[in-house]
Formats: sequence, C-alpha cells, structure tokens
Amino acid sequence: MILNLAKGLLCLGCRVELLCIREDSPHLKQLPSDIKIIPLGVRHALQAVVPLAGYLRKNRPDGLIAAKDRAGQAAVLARLLSGVQTRLAIRIGTTVSAAIKDRPFYQKWAWYLPMRILYARADRIIAVSEGVAQDIRRITGLDSTHVIALPNPVIHKGIYELATHSTGHIWLDKPTCPVILGIGRLTRQKDFHTLIKAFSLVYQKMDCRLVILGRGRDEASLRSLAQQLKVATAVDFAGWSPNPYAFLSKASLFVLSSRWEGSPNVLTEAMALGVPCVATDCPSGPSELLTGELSRHLVPVEDHKAMARAMLDTLQTPPNAQLLKDAVRPYEIQNSARHYLNALFS
Repeated sequence: MILNLAKGLLCLGCRVELLCIREDSPHLKQLPSDIKIIPLGVRHALQAVVPLAGYLRKNRPDGLIAAKDRAGQAAVLARLLSGVQTRLAIRIGTTVSAAIKDRPFYQKWAWYLPMRILYARADRIIAVSEGVAQDIRRITGLDSTHVIALPNPVIHKGIYELATHSTGHIWLDKPTCPVILGIGRLTRQKDFHTLIKAFSLVYQKMDCRLVILGRGRDEASLRSLAQQLKVATAVDFAGWSPNPYAFLSKASLFVLSSRWEGSPNVLTEAMALGVPCVATDCPSGPSELLTGELSRHLVPVEDHKAMARAMLDTLQTPPNAQLLKDAVRPYEIQNSARHYLNALFS
C-alpha cells in the first residue's frame, strides 16, 4: 500500500523519496525510477531516529508519512531531534486493540503508552478505516480532527491486466464446478480453520472446490482439519503467488475469514474485479466495504455455520458485479493519494 501511495503521489506531481529500514521487498523493483529509495542503514524502526533526524535536517521535506506504529514513533522523535517543521502523518493499518487482545496487561500498556505520549505530536494520524480510527481514538484520547480515516490506495489499472493471466491451477483455469478462494497468511488472524469448516458444510450441499492462497505456520493444522472433515481432496493449499489477481478473477466466490483486519485490501481487490464475496464482520473494514444491500454477505467472526449459509446463498444468488466495483472506487490510487495530501497539509 505504501508503494501504491508513493506512485499515486508521484502522479499528482509530488517529488517522492522512500526511506527504507529494510530493502528486502521484491515490490521495490516495481517502483518508477523517479522515486528515490534511501536506505536508513538500520534494521529496526526505533534505531532509525538518528539517521531520520539527519535526513530531515539536511533535506527539509514538506511532508513525511510514516507507515506503521513503530516507524511513526521514530518519526515523531526524529522530527523533535531535527528541529525542522516538516508536516508529519502516521499511518496505522490494523486494529491495534484486536491485534493485541490476548496479550498480558503489561504488554498492552507497553504498546499503548508510547502511542498516548507520541501520537499527539504528529500533525495527523491516518487510519485505513473508520474502525481503526475509532480504535486509535480510544487508545490515545485524540479527537476526530487529529485521527482520521482515509481509503487505502489499493486499486490500480495493473490489477485488471494481471487478472487476465492464467493461474496455472486447473481448478480455476478449467473449472468443472464452483471454486471458492481464500487468500492470506496461514495464521490465527486469517482464521482459515473457520473457512475450512464452513466449506465442509457447503461441500455437503454442492460439488465445489476450495483454494487457499498463502503460506504460514498454520498450514499443517489446516491440512489436518481438512483430512478430519473428509474434504482434503477438495481443498488445495496453493502456496504463495506473485499474481493473486489471476486467482481472484477466476474464482466463483472469495471469502475473507479474518478475526481482525485494518482495511482488508484483498477484499477491496476482489470487489474491484466484480468477484462475489463473503466476509466476517471483523474489526475493522469489511462492514465499511460491504454496505447497504451488500451487507448480507457479512457474517459473525468464527461462526462457520453462518459463513456456510452465506457462501451457499452468494453462490446461488451472486451480487451485481457493477455494484461491487462501484463500492470500492474511493480506493483507487490517485483518489487515495489526493486524500493523503489534503490530510497532511490542511
């Protein structure tokens, strides 16, 4: 999302420099040459305070957007140390309280206290959804003029071209029955256990297949669950793909089964491609995307029976594709970038 934002700002006529703590992302190779990449020479966000202060003092940029909590804290300290007047926004991409819900009390406060102290010193806190914004306001005590929600820069014209490519997966390239798709890291947050349980109920009603795209530490337990539920031959763990859009565009149904999110980009992308969707009404984001008549595709978190009913209903009566596409137009890159500029400099 940050790279998409950088490209959107560039298209709006801004000069953009990307300050990197790490440079091991393959996505960096996709950046236009006009965006300068500047390594900070550290391995952790809080180690970046001194080199970032030096950069600010030397270059005096008009604005700085810090991605994620730790980078935001480092940016606040670096600006104080540098003495410059650069406008500063901190972007938060997840529902913090949900992400650390099960941690001990002292760990929660070790997370919350720096946010309460430092976030007030930024010019804006930008949340990726209204749910995330409300969460940050509760944690920090800041008001709605300081903590605002803006649409993620998700949708770009490249996804439509990538969506036309072959997946290399026979179930999707040459379907003989409906194919349900889940995408994400195989972790507790994404809760593919509930998706597999729901799929097993749908499978009893109709011939269908489930493809899960992603890798993670839960893969062994997910495979074991598919075996226990006797759906292993109808479930494929397809691993990681550099082009998930090809998978999305060919799926009969996309399901987001997460326990929590910030603003679920893959759900936004599926809707942009007109793919029928079912999503958990988790904190935060899905209920801000699937609104009005699309809200029938929301289900409670960890409720596999409700998810199965919604999956069957959506397969049998899919929503209008144009309605899905129209719902996510605010998430187009240049539209999002304009919002970020306004938030940073207003």
